[in-house]
Amino acid sequence: MKEYKVLTQKDRWLGSKFNPEKLENAINAYAQEGWELKAMATAQFPGWGANREEMVIVMERSVK
Repeated sequence: MKEYKVLTQKDRWLGSKFNPEKLENAINAYAQEGWELKAMATAQFPGWGANREEMVIVMERSVK
């Protein structure tokens, strides 16, 4: 059986601005807990006057 975690830029690890170092730290911290990076994508959300893009990260691990 598998379990999934979805991270976005609003996640406590990443903050609102993209920072590659924070992303790397987050992925490494979750990897220590058995999570594996499964997929990454960007999603567009409507905003005031323009769409806003947000990164979405899907992590997976086996449930014991």
